[in-house]
Amino acid sequence: MPNSTKIILIEVLRQKKVELAPDLTDDEFFGLFSCEQILKDYDISYDQIKSGIVDGGGDGGIDAVYTFINGELLEEDTEYLYLKKEINIDLFIIQSKNQESYKEEAINKLHASAIDLFDLSKELDTLKSTYNSELLFKIDLFRTAFLTLASKFPKLNIYYYYSTLGDKPDQKVERKVSVLEKVIKSGFSDCNFIFTFLNSDTLLLLARKQPVITKSLNIEETPISTKDGGFIVLVNLFNYYKFIVDDNDKILKSIFDANVRDYQGKVEVNKAIKDSLQNNFNEDFWWLNNGVTITSNKTVLSGKALQIEEPQIVNGLQTSYEIYNYFHSEISNKADRKILIRILKPENETSRLKIIKATNSQTNIPIASLRATDEIHLNIEDYFLSKGFFYDRRKNYYKNLEKPIDKIISIPYLAQIMTAILLKEPDYSRARPSSLIKSEEKYKMIFDNSISPELYLKSVILQKRVESILKNFQPLLTKNEIGDLKFHLTMSIIIKYLKKTNYTIKDFSNINIESISDSDIKDVLNILKQIYLDLGNTNKVAKSPEFVKKIIETLINI
Repeated sequence: MPNSTKIILIEVLRQKKVELAPDLTDDEFFGLFSCEQILKDYDISYDQIKSGIVDGGGDGGIDAVYTFINGELLEEDTEYLYLKKEINIDLFIIQSKNQESYKEEAINKLHASAIDLFDLSKELDTLKSTYNSELLFKIDLFRTAFLTLASKFPKLNIYYYYSTLGDKPDQKVERKVSVLEKVIKSGFSDCNFIFTFLNSDTLLLLARKQPVITKSLNIEETPISTKDGGFIVLVNLFNYYKFIVDDNDKILKSIFDANVRDYQGKVEVNKAIKDSLQNNFNEDFWWLNNGVTITSNKTVLSGKALQIEEPQIVNGLQTSYEIYNYFHSEISNKADRKILIRILKPENETSRLKIIKATNSQTNIPIASLRATDEIHLNIEDYFLSKGFFYDRRKNYYKNLEKPIDKIISIPYLAQIMTAILLKEPDYSRARPSSLIKSEEKYKMIFDNSISPELYLKSVILQKRVESILKNFQPLLTKNEIGDLKFHLTMSIIIKYLKKTNYTIKDFSNINIESISDSDIKDVLNILKQIYLDLGNTNKVAKSPEFVKKIIETLINI
């Protein structure tokens, strides 16, 4: 009898590919889909998922690599030096094959690559002839972070996933895992090694797992209700802990507003919260803590619980994480201590953004963490929506609505585009992909209310076209080469078209980008590629002002 789960999964994959990424091959989409399901609890964006995909020639049997430090995706400009203790590093090595069986050869490749990549005595530069640059770059990110934090004794978890449409591996394949584990343990003796054969049953189960829509908060005290649908209530600490975790007691990142959830805060602030949890003060916890603010579309009191629809914790991140850490420790207890919870029902999105800014202005959260609350981003989102694009001002909002992947535009991505076009600093776009908006000066220059939403969309359309040409260019470019050149190429096309290096926003706005032919773009690309090769053909070149200077000098003299 046919496996009905497998048949259903294949149909789900077919439909989702049509809706989300019709330009991808079946194998490419299966890889993306597998990574999305495996990393679902981390609530990362499609851009971040795609950034970890390393498959192709020289991949060592590895299709994707992701490192998380305390639940946050490690990117090339991620800050982690401030971390002092209780550090968790999670490394994910994913192999996904659009096949109906598991093969010994796949594990053999993982074994061989592990011997090379996780031998810390081997310089990664010596492996360039064996492995592709994308894979080496991701492994280097992990290695550097692990060694930098080694003196703080981080807890290391190494997860291997082998995803297929199969049912289960045979014993010969399963036995190969123990050999791989020995290699990993020889390099990282204290790590936790977890290998998972992800089959069609589990993949379908993960795909059915939906983002949190309604959460139940158990209460013991009678809440104060407000006429506008809000509540103020004292909640037992353990009940609040259960509110912020899933069925496996992992923290639910998706219920923390994207504007504030990545901020880890100062160590001394966290220490004070931790002390008030661990020590038996005469004062209750809520006397010593500001509490938590939650926004919701609708909250209903039902018996001894509040049913909260689409909850978003907009203030109290550090408190929440310390409560989470506390109840995960051996010294925790469920004593009857309480936390103050405010549940607000904003009338509209503008009101919600005001709440986020107001509640966090009383803390040390840097203004850069609240950029998405600025009115300009709401205006961009509205305009993009009218043109069939989805501006991801609320991280993963449109991903959860299953909008086409290529039409979802994140704030960091738009910042990279505008930095390259308006500031003529594609090197900065390449070097600081996730932290561009932290610079107050640069932020004000690229996100100015005087710039029309139409110009932002024009920039995105040009950038997308450039990237499409790069991906199909012959001879084929590597993923790293595309990443190194894509923002430089967009700036260069504008310079070549306008025949001036000191062009203004007005100059760019007057360009009819449809009049720029594919052959024009390819001609400029050939120029850039030669300069890139001459300077060394590395991401260090792409991140250097020297590369930009050389490009401009060359284009001027053509």
